[in-house]
Amino acid sequence: MPFLGQDWRSPGQNWVKTDEGWKKRTADDKNNNVSVESFCKVNEPECFNKENLLLSLSYDMSAKKRKKDLMNNNSKVPYFHREKWIYVHKGSTKERHGYCTLGEAFNRLDFSSAIKDTRRFNYVVRLLELIAKSQLPSLSGVAQKNYMNILERVVQKVLDDQLNVRPIKELLQTLYVSLCGLVQDMGKSVLVGNINIWVHRMENILQWQQQLDNIQINRPTSTGMTLTDLPAGLQLNIMQRLTDGRDLVSLGQVCPELGTLTEDRLLWKKLCQYHFTDRQIRKRLMVSEKGHLEWKKMYFKLSRCYPHREQYSDTLHLCTHCHILFWKDTNHPCTANNPEGCTTSLSPQDFISLFNF
Repeated sequence: MPFLGQDWRSPGQNWVKTDEGWKKRTADDKNNNVSVESFCKVNEPECFNKENLLLSLSYDMSAKKRKKDLMNNNSKVPYFHREKWIYVHKGSTKERHGYCTLGEAFNRLDFSSAIKDTRRFNYVVRLLELIAKSQLPSLSGVAQKNYMNILERVVQKVLDDQLNVRPIKELLQTLYVSLCGLVQDMGKSVLVGNINIWVHRMENILQWQQQLDNIQINRPTSTGMTLTDLPAGLQLNIMQRLTDGRDLVSLGQVCPELGTLTEDRLLWKKLCQYHFTDRQIRKRLMVSEKGHLEWKKMYFKLSRCYPHREQYSDTLHLCTHCHILFWKDTNHPCTANNPEGCTTSLSPQDFISLFNF
């Protein structure tokens, strides 16, 4: 059965509506009726006006469609329930039908407030990065839209605070590369929504990247004591709190004095031992001409081969007793009535794996 739409009849043929329905116009009907060509010759101005009217209507319809797509893209989805905890069910029961998906958990948990908390910010950013790498097609259309809205808030926070610029730039680059591959597969049910909307979102990502590239870090106006005014031992103690070797390299470029301290072999040794196991270190030993281990070179070589150790101030927790997913300091009521050890801290990767069933 043909699709009964506005253009369901065969193109290039003349159809006439009769009492019995639509019929093709025959040669006799054409002879009995005034031809379109002759009508246009006689009434050429009127025909020309009708053509202009049809063209203007088609342009108006196209403009309305583009405006509608843009409004749908720019409309902000509310950050949903902002629930402190959710129940994670992996199968249907008599009491509860269906199961909890990654998109549902992403919508219902309070990620909009989590990005404002410095303890949870890096956790959410890492979670967004993992979703961008492989889990974005598994999200529902609402969850994908919510993902972009939360990402916009993250970028705006970085621009306002002028902190955590490099992780967000890496996140945007990862997301853009993933979208480049996914948009090419549109039509295979990879992404939900109009392709024009996703192209517009990719343009927003490029715009955010440009804003982060042009960010100007303002110098503090305080005239008090700075890092270079502290004793060298205390400076090294502060540097040992840094968990990313790239931060040490950037710190060493501030002034020659700090550059000398950041080359301390013991500093890079502790950094290697913090992120990597002894077995991994033994596989990537690098010895200098003087017979010393090149800990700094080993660190960057190990970073290319193995993932870094992840540590967060606050994470999502899963109660093994009642299967409730919650933030650490939300005072989940089940923890007060059960012994310690009934909750499990979830890394971002564990959170993703929780819904892969």
